[in-house]
Amino acid sequence: MEALQDAGVVVTGAGGGIGAALARRFAAEGARVVVNDLDGVKAQAVAEEIGGIAVAGDASAIVAEARDVLGGTVDVYCANAGLASAGTEAADEKVWALAWDVNVMAHVRAAHELIPGWLERGSGRFVSTVSAAGLLTMVGAAPYSVTKHGAYAFAEWLSLTYRHRGLKVHAICPQGVRTDMLANTGSAGDLVLQPTAIEPDEVADALFVGMEGDRFLILPHPEVAGYYQARAGDPDRWLTNMNHIQQKWETDSG
Repeated sequence: MEALQDAGVVVTGAGGGIGAALARRFAAEGARVVVNDLDGVKAQAVAEEIGGIAVAGDASAIVAEARDVLGGTVDVYCANAGLASAGTEAADEKVWALAWDVNVMAHVRAAHELIPGWLERGSGRFVSTVSAAGLLTMVGAAPYSVTKHGAYAFAEWLSLTYRHRGLKVHAICPQGVRTDMLANTGSAGDLVLQPTAIEPDEVADALFVGMEGDRFLILPHPEVAGYYQARAGDPDRWLTNMNHIQQKWETDSG
């Protein structure tokens, strides 16, 4: 994409998985990429591989540093860092709070830092790695499902509020992706996500196709569109079908 040549791009959670794939793809398009991760060693490894700049630390607090190392301008911000928190309504409140902080508030804080400058110049791009769980839900993972719904809602709000002022927003909503996060989802992930899991590079490819088409909703698994339509068209039938999956998971893991 010609517009990405020499653009300043930040990718959070880019020490591996989807984030690393996004960082590699943006770098291949000629962008100057800041690779962020809590794990500084992993961030540095990816940055060295792609000729980027490693900025370690909490994704909620690195916008100012990233802006500085990019020479004052962030053109694209990929809010990719995420936390796959399992559990029910009975999960500890600390689990709920951390999921909310990483999966939602990190996006809010980044937007708060970036949007004034983007509006002033009339351009900017915010990429939110959500999940199909943000459109649908995920068995066995209440904190993850709820906060991913929040991440999707925030991205949607940004788009409807600022698109006429030059802000482009993309919400990436894959199902299973072959990453460490998927490997850690246990039996629920094995049942629901592993059968159709894709590679991180395929997620990056889907984003770039969506960016070319100026699309908000990016679905690396196209079948998710049908699930989303079914959910909206007949919520009770959709919930019944999902409950059948829940029962199978309980039986298989019991």
